[in-house]
Amino acid sequence: MSSEKMYLEDFYVGQKIELGSFSFSEEEILEFANRFDPQPFHVQPEAARESVFGGLIASGWHTCSQMMRLMCDNLLARVDSMGSPGCDELRWLKPVRPGDQIRTEMVVTAVRASASKPDRGFMSSDWNAWNQHGEKVVSIKAVGMYGCRPKSDKQA
Repeated sequence: MSSEKMYLEDFYVGQKIELGSFSFSEEEILEFANRFDPQPFHVQPEAARESVFGGLIASGWHTCSQMMRLMCDNLLARVDSMGSPGCDELRWLKPVRPGDQIRTEMVVTAVRASASKPDRGFMSSDWNAWNQHGEKVVSIKAVGMYGCRPKSDKQA
């Protein structure tokens, strides 16, 4: 993708956008979870070993926060983004553990102009994340609102 400003018209169904990757240290997992999701398998390594997970895991919200950061840095920073009316589905499919390398991708599933506001439209997309073993760890079905290309920018 180019570094030029992007608008709703620049997206199409089936388009795949690599968003990058991230990993977590045990320290980052503990810091986030102690602040936002202090369940024992996120904040107590000993208790986590005795849990159904068999060890410390990142909060799903932490994983989603990292995915959102990649989305902002690698796509939304260059798109006329107007926010989001929400997500339709979020699934935490596999635990994310300290040291896991997570790769993320977005696939466009629908693009439609707004029926009531001609300056914008909606893009539906699937966000997915895989660990270093190729196992899908998170899936999100999201909707974003994006500006349409201004008339002065449209090609004749």
